[in-house]
Amino acid sequence: MEQLINKNKLDFKWYVVKSISGKENKVKLYIEKELAQKKMEKYVSEILIPTEKIFQIKNGKKISKERNFFPGYVLINAHLFAELIITIKNVLNVIGFLGATRGGEPLPLRKKEVNRILGKVDELSKEDEQINIPFYVGEAIKVIDGPFNGFDAVIESVNEEKRKLQVMVKIFGRKTALELSYMQVKKQ
Repeated sequence: MEQLINKNKLDFKWYVVKSISGKENKVKLYIEKELAQKKMEKYVSEILIPTEKIFQIKNGKKISKERNFFPGYVLINAHLFAELIITIKNVLNVIGFLGATRGGEPLPLRKKEVNRILGKVDELSKEDEQINIPFYVGEAIKVIDGPFNGFDAVIESVNEEKRKLQVMVKIFGRKTALELSYMQVKKQ
């Protein structure tokens, strides 16, 4: 079914494909393979899985993780027609299209929703790092870096903007105030 349609004249809209949560990357890969196999790549301009990069500190080490912004959903910019819809629905781990009534046509996202989602994705890709550490006042921590390495401390205040902690360390029986970065401490 090769259609002689100019790609510039195709009506591309954003749709949401529901997938099994945690299988979004595989769904994207399988859709791309199916499209290539059936020579339908020209009808899909982009497949997007909105993710955000978060950093956590575990055992004193900074660990980078990528987290899905919309778990269980894959965004697809496509010119849909019956055969393409069936091809995508038949991909492994795909549940269906969002907004489609049972057996009905998939509903495209509104421009406003698309701009909000794509704007959020761009914003998240520009952010260098976001450290996700729930430190709180009164929590006991251990210093793992600097001249007070190995000392136990208690958090007095948390400055999330600067990623700094005001802590009290007991040195020779006397409490001493210190300012440490998130990277210089670990939870006990």
